[in-house]
Amino acid sequence: MNLRALTKGDAAVAGAAVLLFIASFLPYWTVDCKGKYCGDTSTNAWDSVLFPVLPSVFLLGILAAALILVQRFQGQAAANRQILGLRLDQWGIAFSVAALWAALWSLGGGLEGIGHGIGAWLAVIALIVLAGAAAGGQLIPVLKTPLVTDRPAATAAFPPGGGYPAPGQPGQPGQPGHYGYPGPGQDPNQAQSPAFAGQPGGYGYPTPQTGQPVPGQGQPQDVAAQQAQQAQAQAAAAQAAEAEAARQAAAQQAAQPQPAPAADFAPFWFAVPAPRQLAPKDNPAGAPVGELVPGTWYLAVEQRGSALVAQLQDGTQGVLADTSGIQRG
Repeated sequence: MNLRALTKGDAAVAGAAVLLFIASFLPYWTVDCKGKYCGDTSTNAWDSVLFPVLPSVFLLGILAAALILVQRFQGQAAANRQILGLRLDQWGIAFSVAALWAALWSLGGGLEGIGHGIGAWLAVIALIVLAGAAAGGQLIPVLKTPLVTDRPAATAAFPPGGGYPAPGQPGQPGQPGHYGYPGPGQDPNQAQSPAFAGQPGGYGYPTPQTGQPVPGQGQPQDVAAQQAQQAQAQAAAAQAAEAEAARQAAAQQAAQPQPAPAADFAPFWFAVPAPRQLAPKDNPAGAPVGELVPGTWYLAVEQRGSALVAQLQDGTQGVLADTSGIQRG
């Protein structure tokens, strides 16, 4: 059972099935009768009087949802399994449309004093959602998105404080002493010029009237902030250089002739730690045919040396040259 194979469309199908099951116990017919001899004035779909509403509307719709979800849970293993020429999810789509058709016809007719209850109307709404999600699950982009994704937690890009002054201190935007704002008695044109950085009222320095030390009298906080910013800039440049080197190495490896598939290779599920391009299967040097993103499991169907032939959710296959750091399922 692979929960990561479920999509938002599958969740809508499951929710509609639960709503349909609840509606089967609510009044389907209501009788406008007053007096002590009227007895029970409502009945639900489980009453034999309403046969065949129960099997043709409620049970057929629930069966359609079950077939669709079973197909999704089995994943790629059930991609080629068919019953009378159709997959389980295709049978589910057909059953959901047939149940909706029967529910709409059951709303017609009736006798004087007898009307449809909340169970009938709720069943029609549930079947509309069920049939729409089943038929449009592979067509509407919103319904195709995965229901469960494993995304890494976002980390802070800067250290606490970041070397910026706290609110209310000099150097805050709009206050005297911030970069681009002249200090008391300073020429506005000089305050915006980089040549005057380091002067009282310039970028990162307090104004003389705040009681803080001026340059040359010792400012350990400003020096530490500048060193932290330089260290961050150097680290970012190093990461960019490593990423470019890895990309060039992957491109060179993809351009080389690919070896034959390993004889003892067995398909397996894997996930990538960072977004990676998928090269064409027959021309590794060509334009990418897809992209692998973190948080989604993909099926490796073939191995070519250190590269893998991966399959996307829509069936597209391509060569993944950079397999470093992948997580096997």
